[in-house]
Amino acid sequence: MRTLLVLGRVSNLPTVWSDCVAAWCLGGHGDWASLACVALAASFLYVGGMFLNDAFDAAFDRHHRRTRPIPSGAISEREVWQWGFLWLALGLLGVLGLGLTVVIWTAALCICILLYNAVHKWAPIAPVLMGMCRLGVYLMAASAAQQGVSGEVIWKGLALAVYIVGLSCLARKESSRVRINFWPSLLLATPVVFAGLIDNGASCMPAVVYSLVLAAWSSWALSRSLGQPEPNIGYTVSRLLAGIVLVDLLAVASSSEPWLGCFALWFALALLLQRFIPAT
Repeated sequence: MRTLLVLGRVSNLPTVWSDCVAAWCLGGHGDWASLACVALAASFLYVGGMFLNDAFDAAFDRHHRRTRPIPSGAISEREVWQWGFLWLALGLLGVLGLGLTVVIWTAALCICILLYNAVHKWAPIAPVLMGMCRLGVYLMAASAAQQGVSGEVIWKGLALAVYIVGLSCLARKESSRVRINFWPSLLLATPVVFAGLIDNGASCMPAVVYSLVLAAWSSWALSRSLGQPEPNIGYTVSRLLAGIVLVDLLAVASSSEPWLGCFALWFALALLLQRFIPAT
């Protein structure tokens, strides 16, 4: 069971749920059953993508990360391939009753997941593909809401995507443990910049508060790696992954829904799960 949990990087699932709820809220809310289906399907797709990440990286891991499940012998490479595609299939099946638009966005997300896993070790564009995967979750979830994909959904989904690009650029240095460049950290500020451009009126003050929280958390995470002689990139990336929940909270700053407290619970849950299951 632990092998399956490690392969699926399940400590990051709270960030997937917060993505879905934020996008669903921006899309005009709607049927709670539809939200539950989308969140479950997105969870399957995320876990499937993580399984396939190890399957595609099996040869690399045998030389550089021998403690990963496949090279350590905890599970066979064939089983990981099978599990990965099974999770993706379950994700697609989970949205079949939600309409053609949701199915199309879900299928597009599956393609993006496969493309990222196939090229991420050698293609410079890989961080962009990872960002597009998170944008795909936004589009998939919003399309299941009453109003569907709006301009606000796209812009705030893009803000998250750029945040993920910056995070992914940092994560690419994790195995080497060399000093990281400063420029990817600038991309992490994109959600704050977008909030300043988009949020006004009643949402202005919540946006300022959430922006300060996100900026403080990102700065704390980066302080463990930037300028350090022995950067702890794994720690930084793990904390920035949990910070996705804060990005989602900032995205719905205009909402006054009382259940937005769930974002705080998901943030805490992501950090708690990281103590038992590695986020990267």
